[in-house]
Amino acid sequence: MKTKLTTFVLVIVFCLAATPLALEQLSNLQYVAEKWTRNTFLSGIVTAHASEKKTGERHTIAANPSLTQTASSADDFRWSGRLAAGRTIEIKGINGDVRAEASSGNEVEVTATKTGRRSDPKEVEIRVVEHSGGVTICAVYPSADSGRPNTCAPEGGGHMNVRDNDVEVQFNVRVPQGVRFSGYTVNGGIETGALGGDVDARTVNGSIKVSSAGIARAKTVNGSITASLGRADWSGPLDFKTVNGTITLDLPSDTSTEVKAETLNGDISTDFPMTMLGRISRRHLNGTIGASGGGRELSLKTVNGNIRLRRAT
Repeated sequence: MKTKLTTFVLVIVFCLAATPLALEQLSNLQYVAEKWTRNTFLSGIVTAHASEKKTGERHTIAANPSLTQTASSADDFRWSGRLAAGRTIEIKGINGDVRAEASSGNEVEVTATKTGRRSDPKEVEIRVVEHSGGVTICAVYPSADSGRPNTCAPEGGGHMNVRDNDVEVQFNVRVPQGVRFSGYTVNGGIETGALGGDVDARTVNGSIKVSSAGIARAKTVNGSITASLGRADWSGPLDFKTVNGTITLDLPSDTSTEVKAETLNGDISTDFPMTMLGRISRRHLNGTIGASGGGRELSLKTVNGNIRLRRAT
């Protein structure tokens, strides 16, 4: 009896001693997973492509006479200029929301307001880069690496390494009919009114709500996605992805596409009649809308949240 009691006590002591180590390992795994997820979504938003160094490509600050820039104070920024239909106004932020609405005029208008608690807003520069595809406007923070300054460049280009800076830059954009809008940030939400051109929105910590008369794309990590598309004639894959949040997508009634939807903790619902491919599950859907999908692909993925496909009214 004494031997059994001694063995039982030793097992309890071993388990108690091992518990902190197990919790530490679990915490490490969670940290690694979160870091990998953020790095994956940040790729193309604030990290420079290696090819930028190799090619020595240069991007110039906008100097077109039709583009104007004024500053009402050290912490405010205003810019306006004309962009042809099909060109893109691209906004790149780090901390702060990005909002866009349709403009009845023919000029793009961008305002930015900088605020900070511990950090100095004057240290964050708003840069304007003119290029063949349109105009890119970035919030350029002081670099955490003195040997590699932060830069502003279109699309996936540029470099932004920021540490311990709490300055928030709130962007507000007015977008004319036919001009594309791209909004990127890290800690903040992205929201648009009903824009007359294509929309691309990406963030890490924030929700996305976009509406377009054309095609819309959206990705986040911690936040929900609500998107409305005015057209269903996209080419190639169209992705909507988050980790913690729901995905609600409004599509035109004449949509024809192959659909792949996945969630781990949530449900999937659709207003569209679908031809199912493979097994049917409340958390996994693979099927087609319309005639054989029309040669298009639509992918919707979340981990914690519902997925809803709705027919636009």
